[in-house]
Amino acid sequence: MSKQPEPVSQMKSLIAGGVGGMCLVFVGHPLDTIKVLLQTQPKPKPGVTPIYTGTFDCFRKTLAKEGTKGLYKGMAAPIIGVTPMYAVCFLGFGLGKKLQQKGPDDILTYPQLFYAGTLSGVFTTAIMAPGERIKCLLQIQAASGEVKYAGPMDCAKQLYRESGIRGLYRGTALTLMRDMPASGMYFMTYEWLKNILTPAGRSHNELSVPSILFAGGMAGIANWAVAIPPDVLKSRFQTAPEGMYPNGLRDVLRELIREEGMASLYKGFTAVMLRAFPANAACFLGFEVAVRFLNWATPNL
Repeated sequence: MSKQPEPVSQMKSLIAGGVGGMCLVFVGHPLDTIKVLLQTQPKPKPGVTPIYTGTFDCFRKTLAKEGTKGLYKGMAAPIIGVTPMYAVCFLGFGLGKKLQQKGPDDILTYPQLFYAGTLSGVFTTAIMAPGERIKCLLQIQAASGEVKYAGPMDCAKQLYRESGIRGLYRGTALTLMRDMPASGMYFMTYEWLKNILTPAGRSHNELSVPSILFAGGMAGIANWAVAIPPDVLKSRFQTAPEGMYPNGLRDVLRELIREEGMASLYKGFTAVMLRAFPANAACFLGFEVAVRFLNWATPNL
């Protein structure tokens, strides 16, 4: 049986989570752009070819039209939001574990790890919802060629001016619906794979870089396998004109199913899964490296 690692303090979880989140955005943003473009493209009229026929077509056209810069459009918003968001995400997971432990050495069951992960999803939504809305609007603006927003701050100002704080937080319920179960799967899968990959008698802290990358990448795939349908609904709702979906989720879901069928809930699936492994492998590697560095540099933190 593998040895349990020393508990990570809340401060170290906070700092290392921010480092992990920054690694995730740098690696994963280009495919996130592709995902949003695919999810929000309008249904073509009969006999008309859609703007993008699939992930690789979207990637090729975006690259040809705007170059590498086009793939990184809207990245400033998640970079600004991602450090506190992932800091809070890993902090929330640590707190969720602590709330269920009777003592610091208690080993949690996998359902308990799932519940701890769902708490992290609640924590991140408050930070994530405005950043997600701004990111999606900038990504589809880049594709349409109509420049309404000069950048993330201008987008935030215009949204606030038009609709107040509600404009920035539009789609929060859908973000929560996506992130709670997805975060539960994310952390539970990562901890499960760490247990499997850790040799008997060794600690999780001694896991090799390839093992961390594999566990983190697979955790990302598990996360998105759960998150894609609500993410499609969220992207569609957050980028729609004001008043288009007065009943929120019900209206978006009804329209998508009626016009495009159940398969529309998995729009961007290939882009999401291509992104999920490397981006989340980078995230968890960044987290683990930051924790090890902090343990060495500030053992009493």
